[in-house]
Amino acid sequence: MRHSLFACRLSLLLAIFLFLPSISMAFKTENILFVMTDGVRWHEAFNGADPDLMPAEDGKGDDSASLKKKYWRDTPEQRREALMPFTWKTVVPNGQIFGNRAKGSEAHVSNGFNFSYPGFNEALTGYGDPRVNSNDKTPNPNVSVFEWLNRMPEFSGKTGAFAAWDVFPFIFNAERCGFPVNAGFDAMTQGKINARIELLNRLKVESARPWGGEPYDCLTYHTAFEWLKENHPRLFFLALGETDEWGHAGNYKEYLDGIRRYDMYVQELWETVQSLPQYKDKTTLILSTDHGRGVGPEDWKSHGEEIKFSEQIWMAWMGPDTPALGERSQVEAVTLSQVAATIATLLGKDFNQFSPQAGKPIASVISKDQ
Repeated sequence: MRHSLFACRLSLLLAIFLFLPSISMAFKTENILFVMTDGVRWHEAFNGADPDLMPAEDGKGDDSASLKKKYWRDTPEQRREALMPFTWKTVVPNGQIFGNRAKGSEAHVSNGFNFSYPGFNEALTGYGDPRVNSNDKTPNPNVSVFEWLNRMPEFSGKTGAFAAWDVFPFIFNAERCGFPVNAGFDAMTQGKINARIELLNRLKVESARPWGGEPYDCLTYHTAFEWLKENHPRLFFLALGETDEWGHAGNYKEYLDGIRRYDMYVQELWETVQSLPQYKDKTTLILSTDHGRGVGPEDWKSHGEEIKFSEQIWMAWMGPDTPALGERSQVEAVTLSQVAATIATLLGKDFNQFSPQAGKPIASVISKDQ
């Protein structure tokens, strides 16, 4: 009888071990940095500057010559390093990047709309919701993985989100989510505020507004960077927007410069957190975009349901639990909907139990057996 009871208890413990990985699997990740840039194509991420879009010599010498010097190289590998040096020299060798279709690696959005609000909703909540079908400032009915985690004692008060686009307070549902969401030209007044943030708040009031409610990325980034240093969040989100604005304007030079700045900002963030004991070797970095763009001299400017290829994206991961498999090739497709559950899993939590419709975690990002 005792033997049978022991066997029963052993079977129960084994079942718990096998089916509750959020309890049984030990991860080193304690912090998340999720940094997105709006509407950057996988073509530039993997091949660098596009020869079909580089401005022709016009006799004036300035844009075309300087752009070629900055970004043009003989091979795609050299061009992508010139455009995103931190991504290709640090993130990829020490992590993983998905989305190079030339090498059998596909990444895409699954929401079907291929524009910003649906894309950011998919990344943050784990699925494409047909109700989220516009860029209107409508409070998101869905709960993001950041909001879900922030409800837990270990993350409560240790979450912050920053974005250039002023729709983000609605994407995160700032009135409900329980953590600071600073976006657009809004002053940052929550948490510890230093003199630099106060100056940035003033500059937001005084600066030009070329895109209505969206400032240049530098104002958003430096506000977020200073706030991170002062408040040490465990969950940190940043979304920059110039790349999409310059893309819609058809300004390829500024689009490339926007990508280059994004990579530079990510490098500064990463090197800063790696210098702090709370974050060093305990932080996972995620890079991605909310949608792709079309191909060719006209379609690259746009995206949406009617623009072919604009569902195609890319994403990169680096952290203590992610095997250094580099540029992925000949692998199963990944979707933006898988990001939320992967973030939760790295923190030892099961987002799919809360949100069964969310995409499943990306296995190779969290397992050394892939």
